[in-house]
Amino acid sequence: MSLSGMAVVLKASTSSAAQQKWCHRTRDQCQYGFTSVSERKCRKRSPLLRARAISGKLDLDFSDPAWKQKYQEDWDRRFSLPHITDIYDLEPRTTTFSLKKNRKSIVYSGRTPLGDGDVSSTDMRNGYVNKDDRALLKVIKYASPTSAGAECIDPDCSWVEHWVHRAGPRKEIYYEPEEVKAAIVTCGGLCPGLNDVIRQIVFTLDTYGVKNIVGIPFGYRGFFEKGLKEMPLSRDVVENINLSGGSFLGVSRGGAKTSEIVDSIQARRIDMLFVIGGNGSHAGANAIHEECRKRKLKVSVVAVPKTIDNDILFMDKTFGFDTAVEEAQRAINSAYIEARSAYHGIGLVKLMGRSSGFIAMHASLSSGQIDICLIPEVSFTLDGEHGVLQHLEHLLNTKGFCVICVAEGAGQDLLQKSNATDASGNVILSDFGVHMQQKIKKHFKDIGVPADLKYIDPTYMVRACRANASDAILCTVLGQNAVHGAFAGFSGITSGVCNTHYVYLPIPEVITMPKHVNPNSRMWHRCLTSTGQPDFH
Repeated sequence: MSLSGMAVVLKASTSSAAQQKWCHRTRDQCQYGFTSVSERKCRKRSPLLRARAISGKLDLDFSDPAWKQKYQEDWDRRFSLPHITDIYDLEPRTTTFSLKKNRKSIVYSGRTPLGDGDVSSTDMRNGYVNKDDRALLKVIKYASPTSAGAECIDPDCSWVEHWVHRAGPRKEIYYEPEEVKAAIVTCGGLCPGLNDVIRQIVFTLDTYGVKNIVGIPFGYRGFFEKGLKEMPLSRDVVENINLSGGSFLGVSRGGAKTSEIVDSIQARRIDMLFVIGGNGSHAGANAIHEECRKRKLKVSVVAVPKTIDNDILFMDKTFGFDTAVEEAQRAINSAYIEARSAYHGIGLVKLMGRSSGFIAMHASLSSGQIDICLIPEVSFTLDGEHGVLQHLEHLLNTKGFCVICVAEGAGQDLLQKSNATDASGNVILSDFGVHMQQKIKKHFKDIGVPADLKYIDPTYMVRACRANASDAILCTVLGQNAVHGAFAGFSGITSGVCNTHYVYLPIPEVITMPKHVNPNSRMWHRCLTSTGQPDFH
């Protein structure tokens, strides 16, 4: 878990040797704990260390004894959750969510019962999350900025607590379930587990007593494009959708203007909107939330983080990631068999990861068959004495074969830049996998050494499959917590898992920047130990 995005400016005096050492020896910390801009400032301005985060403007002077208090007050302010009572004067009512069994309601309603009305029972099945419950984001106390993976705020690595809101059902709610119209939309690309999340949102809404549940087809496009109609959803409709991959509602990238979407929400009289998507979709959800607040609409907008890249800030992981890593093993195993079975065989596998190399790193670690792993966060050269191609040549001479895993966003600085963007506004990356394939073939042809290269790109196979058991559980909890958050009156939030605990986070804080692999982290060091690869510089 990275603490990237903290709203601080670190100040040091020219007389502080310790603080100058902090800046000099932890460039990766400046870059990956905060921003690349901050890292450049660290190198250029060691007398005045400035690591300014992109989400805030808090100035901290570490000579001030009260700096910790100021920092924590700013943290608490930024991570407070928007609530509908911010714009509406509402009184809460007792929740309708209960897991107490009532045989009569089971027989006649055909769904999970709401109980017999005794929601204040001490029965543990009626346990609720207190509104003041918090979860701790950071549990390691680093003794030095030079510790592997260190995430420090000040030069002394002082311990500062980072608390966020615990997710789950509350004892009081701010909506009348029988009056609620809830909508679900899936945005962006496919991801294993989408149907699991949809299913659990519907199930949990049904448990609260919501009858009017609809699905918006094909992402945000479904709000405005003619011919696309909302789909009625119920427990019966979604009962078995988790048995297949893809999205039951359909997906698309991009969409209409925020005002047009909110116009549609207002016209449809939607009270709760659940957005399942990645960073771009979260930005869209936050814009919808802000526009609803501007119009003083009683609408809760709650997001569920979706990306197999695992690149959403603060999250331990996002659903679909474990499945993607597991499916990537099939491609890596095929590449390994092809390479080992050929004379001077080379297996090259390209995996997803636009700006973050988590899939490539974890797939390399879990397979144990990768000799070279290349990710966007770690620069490298292909040519020269210390380049990838020279090491590849060495592996063929010693092992007789080699297996390479590359993330799609790796090596972009070695390719011609593209200014084109997709419908979501993402820059279309140059295909490094194909470039690598061509470079390898040319290199061995030029030196007169035969090489048998097999290139595998399992991108769409990885993301279109059904969620594995681990992801299915994660999807279940995230979907349920999204509904609990909406009924608790929150809006502009996302449901995630941080430090193994399920939490709610304000959307603006998680979309400040993507989460990246920290090259100074223990996990990347473990990957290097597994592959045995050198620095390619």
